[in-house]
Amino acid sequence: MTWTDKLGNLLKQYTSGGAAAAPAPDVHAHFDQVAQEAPTNVIAEGLTAAFNSDKTPAFGQMLTTLFNNSTGDQKAGVINQLLSSVPPGTLTQILSSVGLSGLAGLGKTQLSAEQAQRISPEAVQQLATHAQTANPSVVESVSSFYAQHSTLIKTLGGTALTIALAKVAERQRQA
Repeated sequence: MTWTDKLGNLLKQYTSGGAAAAPAPDVHAHFDQVAQEAPTNVIAEGLTAAFNSDKTPAFGQMLTTLFNNSTGDQKAGVINQLLSSVPPGTLTQILSSVGLSGLAGLGKTQLSAEQAQRISPEAVQQLATHAQTANPSVVESVSSFYAQHSTLIKTLGGTALTIALAKVAERQRQA
């Protein structure tokens, strides 16, 4: 039995009209079920839809929520995703604008968990916003990263989860 077969009935409530409605009371449990069965790339597509939705806060703000709830290694991973998505010339400007110009001077763009722990949520939000402007595909790469950490996605709240599940339901219908 495929993941689409296992989740078919659950995902029906997130198609068309259900996705526009208020989050279901058990949306967190539904997301858990889907995250256990669906491939990671499908979860990433759902998260990308939530990040890009006009019904959720801006990408930088949502990423800050995820960052605040992440471990040191996860923080380093997502910061490194952001940094690697920006052209080198733009990177120096972005790092300076968010108060992280010292990183550019180190000649490397891979942060350790310890370094990532010292980055403020405000700097993460600004970095994410600048990175998205410089390279809109950063949303997909960050979504792929966090799709591997589905428990954290639930910290984004019911609306984001509803949008993510609606995207997964759409993908399931196409399968």
